[in-house]
Amino acid sequence: MEFQNQNKIRFFIKGMLSACADPGIAAAGIFHQMDTSWQSGNPYEKFMGRWSHLVAQQFLAWMAVPANRRWLDVGCGTGTLARVIAADYQPDEVVALDSSPEFIAYARQSLPHPALRFKVGNAEAMDLSANAVDVVVSGLVLNFVPQPDAAVSEMLRVTKPGGKLGIFVWDYADGMEMLRYFWDAAVALNYDAITLDEGVKFPLCKKGRLGSLVRKAGLNQVEDVSFEVATAFQSFDDYWQPFLGNVGPAGSYTMSLDNKDRKQLEARLRESLPIDETGAISLSARAWAVKGLV
Repeated sequence: MEFQNQNKIRFFIKGMLSACADPGIAAAGIFHQMDTSWQSGNPYEKFMGRWSHLVAQQFLAWMAVPANRRWLDVGCGTGTLARVIAADYQPDEVVALDSSPEFIAYARQSLPHPALRFKVGNAEAMDLSANAVDVVVSGLVLNFVPQPDAAVSEMLRVTKPGGKLGIFVWDYADGMEMLRYFWDAAVALNYDAITLDEGVKFPLCKKGRLGSLVRKAGLNQVEDVSFEVATAFQSFDDYWQPFLGNVGPAGSYTMSLDNKDRKQLEARLRESLPIDETGAISLSARAWAVKGLV
C-alpha cells in the first residue's frame, strides 16, 4: 500500500531537515527541534512525559545523591527530573535549564517549589560560573543538542571537583517500542519517512555511544547501565491519540499527512501492534544511562 501525495511528503521532510540544519536554530540551544512541536508542555506530557517520569525515578535512585546538594538539570523540559529531585532528594537548590520558554513557563507554573529555579538557557554555553553545582543531570535531551560534546564539556565545567554527572537518553533504535512500531509502520508505507526516524537520526542513542562521549570529555569512574520501564496503553486510542498532538518528529510527521494517508498509517499500526483481547497494548521503553565523577 503506497501513500498518495508523495511530493507533499518529500517537501515536508526536506523542510524539516533544512530547519534542523539551520545554524540559527542550532544556536538556540537544547532542543534542536524540527519545528516548535516540542515546545508545548501539556501535549508533551501526554505523549512522552508519562514515560519520562518512570525512567527518571530509576535514574535518580541510581545516581544516589545525598541531601543538601546544589543540582543542575540540563534540558529540564517540563520539569520531570526537577520534580522528582525536589520531592525525594532534599536539594539545597535545583537550577533547571531549557532553551524553550514555553517549557520553562509550564514548569514554573506546575512546579512552585522553593528549591526550584527554572531558567531559559543554552546547553552548549551555560550562564553559570565554573564549579557552581554539586550534581549535573540531563535526561532525554542530549541527542537533540547540535553539539553534544560541547554540552558535556559545559556540564563538566560547571560541576565542582568530585561532583557527579549523570545523563540518560532513550534507546530509539530498538528499545523505545512505542516509537519503533510507529516508524516501522511509517517507513513500510513511505520509505522517505526513514529520514525522520529517531533511531536513524540519533546515533548517540545507540548502546555504548553515551559512555564513549563522556569518557572522551574527561568524566571519571564512568558507569554505563540501561533502564527499562513498562509503557502500558489501555487501548489503541490511548496509544494513537498522542501522535495527533503534533509533538516531536513522530507527531509532526503524522500531522503532515493528509487524512487518507493518516488513516493508512493508523490501520497499519492497528495491524502490527500487540493488542490483547481486552484492547490493551503492553510495550516497554529502554533508556541508556551513564554517570561518573568530575
